[in-house]
Amino acid sequence: MRRRRHVPVPLPLRDGVDPVRVRMPPSGPGSDGTVRDHLLGRFPASAAELEELFASGGIVDDAGRPVAHDAPVRPGGSVWYHRALPEEPELPGDLPVLFEDEWLLAVDKPHGLPTTPRGAFVAQSALVKLRRARGEDRLSPLHRLDRGTAGVLLLSRDPGTRGRFQVLFQERAVTKEYEAVAGHRTGLRLPRLVESRIVKDRACLQAREVPGPVNARTAVAAAGPPFEDEEGTWAPYALRPETGRTHQIRVHLSGLGIPVRHDPLYPQVRPADAEDPCRPLQLLARRIALVHPVTGEPLVLESGRALRTGAGA
Repeated sequence: MRRRRHVPVPLPLRDGVDPVRVRMPPSGPGSDGTVRDHLLGRFPASAAELEELFASGGIVDDAGRPVAHDAPVRPGGSVWYHRALPEEPELPGDLPVLFEDEWLLAVDKPHGLPTTPRGAFVAQSALVKLRRARGEDRLSPLHRLDRGTAGVLLLSRDPGTRGRFQVLFQERAVTKEYEAVAGHRTGLRLPRLVESRIVKDRACLQAREVPGPVNARTAVAAAGPPFEDEEGTWAPYALRPETGRTHQIRVHLSGLGIPVRHDPLYPQVRPADAEDPCRPLQLLARRIALVHPVTGEPLVLESGRALRTGAGA
């Protein structure tokens, strides 16, 4: 897997939040015109905010130089700025530390909290909450958990060694174990390895399985007896993803006819206002194991959280 090229950020963090980066179009159609026209075309709802940023010199180029409102688009370049933070509802913020040293931080993320700023949630994300609470602007996530998924989350504390941890993920030298409460299907043979090709488009909330070379593998096993309540019949499962595609476990369980309990996206997308914080997605990143790339120490990091596996869950 190719490593992403590091891009220097020309603006400092502001209260734990990274600046926004907007890439300019490459040479060709759309590369003429001004930076102002390009930004307003992409973010028309932010017109007043963008005008204020241009006037105050708050929009800069890759070298950190203020960009004038009439500056021509520089094909392939970027502009950076700090956007006004949205008004956000308070989300769960309990992030117990499972392990830390000078290079690595492991926390136990709660259900319902995004890993990183996205959409309507910026300050209400695990990354920004931790940066603010700990006074550590250099924190950056080494992987991501879906907003609804709880459990072990690893973050780098040192940019100089972050790449060494990322290589472990890229080379699949990190073992990840999940637990889920999902539908029960009589006759489903377990354990099994589910293999498919999963793709995710930005324009669609759901990832989907498509024909083509396999890029997603999940080992699925039963983890206990099924149980019933007024909503149906459920069962606990142990899952070991061998790859890390977006929504991989949720897609694979839904494809088996046993979607994760309280999943707002699979098999069908539910309205955003239908989410109930008292009924969180029943998916937990239970355990992560790796060999520390700096110290050589074997680490097994385990969540202290539990899923609901009985009546009334």
